[in-house]
Amino acid sequence: MLDFIFKLQFIILFLYQKLITLKKIRILQIIFDTEIKGQQISAFRGAIASKVGQNSNLFHNHTTSGFIYNYPFIQYKRLNKKAAIVCVEQGVDEIYILFNQPDWQLNLNGSNFLMKIEKLNVNAFNLNVWDNFFSYRIFNWIALNPENHKKFRSTDSLTERIIILENILKANILSFAKGVEWILEEDKKIELKITNIIGEKVTRFKNISHVTFDVEFKTNVFLPQHIGMGKAASHGYGVVYAVRKKIKSDEPR
Repeated sequence: MLDFIFKLQFIILFLYQKLITLKKIRILQIIFDTEIKGQQISAFRGAIASKVGQNSNLFHNHTTSGFIYNYPFIQYKRLNKKAAIVCVEQGVDEIYILFNQPDWQLNLNGSNFLMKIEKLNVNAFNLNVWDNFFSYRIFNWIALNPENHKKFRSTDSLTERIIILENILKANILSFAKGVEWILEEDKKIELKITNIIGEKVTRFKNISHVTFDVEFKTNVFLPQHIGMGKAASHGYGVVYAVRKKIKSDEPR
């Protein structure tokens, strides 16, 4: 009997640890048939937020008391040159507010267009720290705040600059994990290595200049396709793509 109780306790502990390390999240991707430019994503976001009004703050990440700094559960993108929305967890439940709108006309920078869904994908993914590595690209990633931007520019060492970016990207993944309530086991460490800096450029977001990076990286964390990382993830920055042998057609050029 004691042996049976010991085995049962072991099984319960094992299952509890699995529940901690394995987190299943839902992802809904909606791609519309309307082409937009990258600089129109924020306007697209604003048009959707105006359409749903104050029925849900997940569409705009604001409350009457100010900005919500949590990981964004509704993210606006440009995929295959088309306007798109990626919903994560709670966002999957809230998107019905948009779908229930009787009028599907949107005003985008003074031009009206009728929203029509071209593609809709819903998936559930297991988040975990795995033994193997996955390869990704991240585009238009706003990695540097003023403090680490100064640190980044003060070193001429490419190796040190890559280490800075790797640490920031790890922190972004941890922020994502916290946002979706994924608890990482203490002995499970996120490993990440940037394998290539494809390019960098200066962009303006909310009238402030930011350096954005396009990089390739490997990590032992599985990341769902097209989720956002870093600053302004809800505005189409820091979009993650799984690396295939052939570059996917929806990756930005």
